[in-house]
Amino acid sequence: MLLYNSLSRTREEFIPNEPGKVSMYTCGPTVYHYAHIGNLRSYIMEDVLEKYLRYSGYDVTRVMNITDVGHLSSDADTGEDKMLKGAKREKKTVLEIAKFYTDAFFADCKKLNIKTPEVVAPATGCIDEFIRVIEELIRKDYAYAAGGNIYFDTSKLKQYYVFNDFKEEDLEVGVREGVEEDSNKRNKADFVLWFTKSKFDDQELKWESPWGLGYPGWHIECSCISMKYLGQKLDIHCGGIDNAFPHHTNEIAQSEAFLGHKWCNYWFHVHHLNTNSGKMSKSSGEFLTVSLLESKGYNPLVYRLFCLQSHYRKSLVFSYENLDNAATAYRKLVAKIVALLKEPAGELEQDAFDRRKDAFRAALDNDMNTSLAVTALYDVLKEKTTPATKLALIRDFDRVLGLDLAEAAEAQIRAEEEAKAVASADPFIQEIEALIAERIAAKKAKDYARADAIRQSLSDRGVTLIDTPQGTEYKIQ
Repeated sequence: MLLYNSLSRTREEFIPNEPGKVSMYTCGPTVYHYAHIGNLRSYIMEDVLEKYLRYSGYDVTRVMNITDVGHLSSDADTGEDKMLKGAKREKKTVLEIAKFYTDAFFADCKKLNIKTPEVVAPATGCIDEFIRVIEELIRKDYAYAAGGNIYFDTSKLKQYYVFNDFKEEDLEVGVREGVEEDSNKRNKADFVLWFTKSKFDDQELKWESPWGLGYPGWHIECSCISMKYLGQKLDIHCGGIDNAFPHHTNEIAQSEAFLGHKWCNYWFHVHHLNTNSGKMSKSSGEFLTVSLLESKGYNPLVYRLFCLQSHYRKSLVFSYENLDNAATAYRKLVAKIVALLKEPAGELEQDAFDRRKDAFRAALDNDMNTSLAVTALYDVLKEKTTPATKLALIRDFDRVLGLDLAEAAEAQIRAEEEAKAVASADPFIQEIEALIAERIAAKKAKDYARADAIRQSLSDRGVTLIDTPQGTEYKIQ
């Protein structure tokens, strides 16, 4: 399996620290508002990566943090705490806001078939870990106190800007609200590990620490939560491209200063979902959420298919026209599977199964090329083999793709059968079906005048008969 590593800027063969096992960390949401579909694109692609690792036989342990304190409105330690901002907006406590939007996030994930990680850790539950690591960074002279806060000293590092292949605008995305000069810093790139001089008189969440009453900076949270649950060596760290700087850059700095060795081997960054007017955000344009898409009649899994049709390292442009195309593709896939389920299954042909599975794996082994993996799914439907083989492949691929195609087809067949059962109890429907049966008998007896008379009689009452190789169907106008 080849995976693009943002740290080395090359595709590398994926080799975990421990054979057969993978430790995986995902930057979770800051739960001050609903996740927009741009945020959720990252989680969809990370979910596909995790499921493919499991599909390939790895024992995966995945950890996700929940940021419920310490993330300021600029990722460079300036502005207002996002959680406090959300609490003020809705006139609730910070913890009430955190609970509501954490639940909303995982409800959206469920609709999108995003698996919940084995460990989900709120930052507020790991305060002791943050303090312990910060104390060690101070002891090692990687951190200092100034103006009531604790800062990481980036001048102590041989290299700070480790993700240096990004364009300048990529580096700026993390500083969304602009950077206010912090006169306490020794160096411009230094960042806060612990706030004891709050910028806000009404900051709700504070804890006792060796440096006074305060709260953690955002960057220290992911390092400590990862090390607490996954140990000192991490296989894969995931996140959106806007996290590469400064958040992931700062994670590497503080983690490796604390540990004294390399921390994470592979960095998996998902690129932006854009609109025609630019990068999607909560503060510009229509606030695009899963619930909004549902209110417009879209199945959330149509959005998942829309994301899978593009490579995770390419920016993706969202428009309703593009989403409509994905919805049409999804309906056609389900319709083809409905037709397969109605045919005699036959035997599973192992050679065809293995050949198509190899093509599917080749696509995902090539840096998670989900677009080619979806193409492999279409190729299954075109394959000259038995329905049993095709259905087995569709279910097998869906362990990774998570599109519920076979389930959707089965649900459609059940709905059709239920509709027929309801209709068959209708006296008018019973009369139509009786006349169709009489017409068939008349045709067999070569009484074509009677057969034509029945057709005309039904037509006069708004019922159109359609003769097909499978039998006579009808439509009621």
